[in-house]
Amino acid sequence: MKHKVKFIIVLLLFFNGLTNAQERLIQKGNEKFESYSFSPAIDIYKKVLDKGYVSADLLRKLGNSYYYNADYKDAADIYGQMVADYSVEVTAEDYFKYAQSLKTIGEYDNSNLIMDKFIEITKGDGRANVFDEDRNFMAEIEENSGRYNLGPFEYNSPYSDFAPSFYKEGLIFSSDRDTGNFAKYRHTWNAKDFLDLYEVNVDSSSLEKVKKLGENVNTRYHESTSVITNDGKTMYFTRNNSEKKRTVKDDKGIVRLKVLRAVLTEEGIWGEVEELPFNSDSYSVANPALSPDEKTLYFVSDMPGSLGESDLYMVTVNEDRSFGTPQNLGPNINTEARETFPYITSEEILYFSSDGHPGLGGLDVFATKIKRQDFTGKILNVGKPINSNSDDFTFIFNEELRTGYVASNREEGMGYDDIYSFTETRPLVFDCLQKVSGTVRDKISNEVLVGATVKVIDENNEELLSVITDSDGSYNLELDCNKGNFVRALMEGYVPFEEYIGVSDGKPKIIDFYLERDNITAGFGDDLAKLLQLSTIYFDFDKYNIREDSEVEIEKVIAAMEKYPSLRIKVNAHTDSRGTDTYNLWLSNKRAESTVNYMIKKGISKDRLISEGFGETKLLNECSDGVKCSASKHDVNRRSEFIILE
Repeated sequence: MKHKVKFIIVLLLFFNGLTNAQERLIQKGNEKFESYSFSPAIDIYKKVLDKGYVSADLLRKLGNSYYYNADYKDAADIYGQMVADYSVEVTAEDYFKYAQSLKTIGEYDNSNLIMDKFIEITKGDGRANVFDEDRNFMAEIEENSGRYNLGPFEYNSPYSDFAPSFYKEGLIFSSDRDTGNFAKYRHTWNAKDFLDLYEVNVDSSSLEKVKKLGENVNTRYHESTSVITNDGKTMYFTRNNSEKKRTVKDDKGIVRLKVLRAVLTEEGIWGEVEELPFNSDSYSVANPALSPDEKTLYFVSDMPGSLGESDLYMVTVNEDRSFGTPQNLGPNINTEARETFPYITSEEILYFSSDGHPGLGGLDVFATKIKRQDFTGKILNVGKPINSNSDDFTFIFNEELRTGYVASNREEGMGYDDIYSFTETRPLVFDCLQKVSGTVRDKISNEVLVGATVKVIDENNEELLSVITDSDGSYNLELDCNKGNFVRALMEGYVPFEEYIGVSDGKPKIIDFYLERDNITAGFGDDLAKLLQLSTIYFDFDKYNIREDSEVEIEKVIAAMEKYPSLRIKVNAHTDSRGTDTYNLWLSNKRAESTVNYMIKKGISKDRLISEGFGETKLLNECSDGVKCSASKHDVNRRSEFIILE
């Protein structure tokens, strides 16, 4: 009996030792995972699995390690095992990465099924909303495909080559081709050598066409993703966070990325390397890109306030080379996943890579128009062959030559990542364009008005374009049918008139304008609002600040006062009967004052303006206190008047 007890105790100690060893191994794997050392984390987690231990958390971290190393086949296998064996513990993010991995290996139907699971357990996620609203995204990608002829880049190596940027007659790009260090400083993210920046002059007759940039830029750690100013004298680039030839880790043990700036010296050497002020030891800043006028720097970061794993940001570059405050590009572009590698063309088209927008798998290249820093436009997947079911990224494009470069880790490449050259054969179509045409005529005589001006003004009261009517009094416009705009007709001696065109399906529209003769000087006591045919000037409930849609109407009054310098007016404001008499009188006075103050800020002398609020004392219908009226009847009494004093 004693021998049996001893045997059981020894057996328990043995299994307890195995358990403790497994726990220590898992802890070590987790430490590697948390510090982004995915390659050693994979090795450790696989050892644990081989010993027969498995859990949802272990599978999740192993799957994510494969995912972030772009090993989507193994990632899909691991995520699939987790979904099959631990369905209760699967998170929305697990489903999303599983769906992305399935797309990358060409299993689109299964990917869609997993995305349905993702949508089912997700609330308020932009990726889920986009996918659910646009189930036909594969057809849209197919429609955008075939616009590029893809070709090889003769300077690729068997290693990693990516991140091209235009420089002189060639490129600067990133590569880990220099293996002279015999992996002494190999990076633990993917077990690859660290990256350096290289220059290639494609038109050079020199035998040494590819050469490494100087030691002021390249270190023994990562240097990548660069952009050079048009004069060739300033370069922004990405580097591992390091100091005195040693990497700097944050409190989680992670070596972050930073953007640096270098200046080309008179000797032709990149020097004066400095960090940008919005870098941090606690988050990454990377992948710089410049706007065409070089007044805005775009970059990628996971700084506080980011919507996803990495977001696109912009920051103003001041004339004294200082910087403004970084701004997130917002939820139309940034998702809860990865947005990265921005590039802005001369026509202000932003290209970037993402695995959060619907694509073919992995990172895809997307494009959107950002004129006037408007980041709300349609996001287009550029299609095949630029995109594949692998990672496609670092897209750059010369719009004048219609040529460019892109990198990808697709299977047919020479190395881990490869650069490809391309020529665009058909431009992307970003806009839903609506043709608007018509004539401008005299309202009384019906005669056409030759030389009348027709303007397009957006909802922010900014003029977008202007045309002149021809000898037939006709005009032709093309509007962005994804946005609302005002079309305004003007002619000297006539009262301006406009019509609002909202978001539409793009079908052609005819608008004929009939202008009245300008009788603005009709006399004392006339209401300028009626003479100018102003729309109702609205205020938000219980507020008196000028709304954007009302600014358009007040601008017409300002235009009339600028045209007639002797014109003086009184701004009257009226409310409906809802609310107390005292409160309505106060509110109407504040609204009248607010209108006058707005006009003064726009340049109208305060000596030409007075204001008065009448509350509910001058109702235009029966809707007084105690009388039940519809909302539309109450609206009649909520009005502003611009009474001519002289």
